[in-house]
Amino acid sequence: MQSLTRRMALKLFALGTTFFGLKKSKILTAAETGSDSPVIGRWKKTHDRVWLGEEFWANPMEDWRIVDGAAECMSTGGSRNIQLLTYQLTNPKAPFTMSVHASQVEVKQQDGGVGFRIGVKSDINEYRSNCFAKSGIKAGILNGKLILGNKEQKLKQPVNLKDCVLTVVGKPEGEKYSLTLMVSGTESDKPLDTISHTFPPQAVLGNVAVVSNFDPRFKRMIGARYRFSDWSVSGNAFTVSPEHKFGPILWSMYTLSDSRGDEGFVMKISALTGPLGEKDNKDVELLIQKDGSWKSLGTAPLDTDAWTATFRIANWNEKEATPFKLVYKEQHTDGSETVAERTGIIRSNPSGRPLKLGALTCQKDYGFPYEPVANNLLKVDPDLLYFSGDQLYEDHGGFGLIRDPAEPAILNYLRKFYMHGMAFGEAMRDRPTVCIPDDHDVFQGNIWGEGGMKMKEGTTSSNGGYREPARMVNVVHKTCAGHHPDYYDPTPCLQGISVYYGDMVYGDVGFAILGDRQFKSGPEHVDSGSGRADHVTDANFDTSKLDKPGLELLGDRQEKFLEHWCDDWRGHQLKVLLSQTVFAGVATHHGGYNGYLKADLDSGSWPQTARNRAVRIIRKGMPLHINGDQHLTTLSQYGADEQRDGCWSFCTPAISAGYPRWWRPDEVGMQHENRPKHDLPNTGEYIDGFGNKVYVYAVGNPEPASEKNRYDLAHQKGSGFGLVLIDPKAKTYEIHSYRFLVDATDGKASNEFPGWPVTLHQKENGGETKLIS
Repeated sequence: MQSLTRRMALKLFALGTTFFGLKKSKILTAAETGSDSPVIGRWKKTHDRVWLGEEFWANPMEDWRIVDGAAECMSTGGSRNIQLLTYQLTNPKAPFTMSVHASQVEVKQQDGGVGFRIGVKSDINEYRSNCFAKSGIKAGILNGKLILGNKEQKLKQPVNLKDCVLTVVGKPEGEKYSLTLMVSGTESDKPLDTISHTFPPQAVLGNVAVVSNFDPRFKRMIGARYRFSDWSVSGNAFTVSPEHKFGPILWSMYTLSDSRGDEGFVMKISALTGPLGEKDNKDVELLIQKDGSWKSLGTAPLDTDAWTATFRIANWNEKEATPFKLVYKEQHTDGSETVAERTGIIRSNPSGRPLKLGALTCQKDYGFPYEPVANNLLKVDPDLLYFSGDQLYEDHGGFGLIRDPAEPAILNYLRKFYMHGMAFGEAMRDRPTVCIPDDHDVFQGNIWGEGGMKMKEGTTSSNGGYREPARMVNVVHKTCAGHHPDYYDPTPCLQGISVYYGDMVYGDVGFAILGDRQFKSGPEHVDSGSGRADHVTDANFDTSKLDKPGLELLGDRQEKFLEHWCDDWRGHQLKVLLSQTVFAGVATHHGGYNGYLKADLDSGSWPQTARNRAVRIIRKGMPLHINGDQHLTTLSQYGADEQRDGCWSFCTPAISAGYPRWWRPDEVGMQHENRPKHDLPNTGEYIDGFGNKVYVYAVGNPEPASEKNRYDLAHQKGSGFGLVLIDPKAKTYEIHSYRFLVDATDGKASNEFPGWPVTLHQKENGGETKLIS
């Protein structure tokens, strides 16, 4: 097929006016078009499976399979496409050639067409963001016509759609760019028909993709299904970027923790692959560099639901930085093998100096791939990353949501979760990562986990229990947190749903990792007086009625863990609590700028008795509480028995804020005392909507959304990231809250939200008041 494509392209160039309708003086030579048209990928010798290969992004992944050596769309829905990651059209002053063998597999009500999209680009024309753009020039066959952009031409003779070749040739033509599409049979070099059209040069720049059903409005039972093979691409119009490959090891995450026992430091690392096939190799090997050579530490099997391979290595030498290499050997149908590697460094334990922690939360995909944040992380070079949840949202990447059964729901989740690795894989390569799931990761607006109970009925925002199958929830937990240090008590909860709470000791700091919502009671236990069970909209509603006996926040198991953790000071001098959300109601407006809300049961401020019990337990350990979830960065101090008798909370900005929240108590008449010396509005000691005590020192309220560019919009909506310098020797926490579109290393005060940076002392987290400015 590769040679056939070249012969056809050369013949077209030679025939010139006959098929192109162009003057001979403008016909390109073989040298100008490139004599080599390499077939992209290895579909012909790949075992049947879901994941198409490292050069491709399938939209959506769950609707595609490699079947008998070709990429086959399994859905008759609209706009199913495969984006090419490694080739982008960047030079409209040069030519290109592209062809693919297409085969119609099935037609439902009508054929939605087959072919290419050319110049697929987002507002920022970045190859990852382009994968989800709805733009591009259509080039293919639809309803018995050749289509090229807005030009249509009835086919001059019948084309066997079950076995045809589509070829596009592009070249500059004066101030325009010319595209010519031809269709051929596989049995002959002679084109059956051609169509040409010119476009503004800018229009062809971006990604290229093959498409099954052009119309995105087609539902799953309307269109056709196509399979593709021998996709070849060449020409100097393309920039070829092998570094854009994504897989077979998509990315990796690791932790390093002092066991404070016979096992010394324990390193755990997970390699994540795409969903492979029954006949594919299911093992990943881990090697480390020692004394100038690579030493194998053995293999780990891939979990065939989560597609993770996790290694646990005890007695790790934490004093030295150690290069590692994860290796996957892909075995092909012809007996050959391709070896892929993921390299990185397991950092030495940062003992004896301040530890730098990057804190992140909430990735709404309008801001994907979040380059300003990802690039800033690499610049500031934290020792540890913490993702506090919502690595995805239900609408991530488009193409809908699959809730059940478990197997397709898992693939739907994995496809969305892989965007997290595409964006932050480089940052996670060389430093430990703590990553916990939250509500949207398990396809719920809120989680009221009820200890793993199955949701009986109702919505995924206002009812207790888990909506998704337990098997899918466990995949979420494993992909996010399977590499975490050993859990405190790994006994599954109801439905066999796994838990992930436990501790980590790293860099002379003790970390507690919680699942805020996994054991939390649901709002159906109370009556909020609102149309929505989890929201209190009436400013005069008595929220003390919502604090019923027996209601849980963290649950008995996690409370006992926290009591133990607060008393255990082995191997560390400072503590940090990591969980999903803040234990106070520090948002007065939700959704819209004027969307007043007195109290949100989804906050860690409810149930009040359980919240205050947690604040009192935590006080003894004097940790800084780092969390996210709210899309609103705040720095506050909890009070249980009196104002400011608990620890401090740093709620980080969202990476890319979606649903907006504001803390504007001054506007709604909430009384305050002891405003900080900086005299910023909406700060001081408050009683929140649930009657709990909270001292708010700083808040990063967003602007109402209006910007069009994704990065400008994210900045406007209060997005960014947190950075905390934890100094065990000085016993301080230096807290930074950076805005989205900044250079975090240039020292400008405007880089941070008002009120930051702030330095806190350990004893302040035990209720001792020092911060007065």
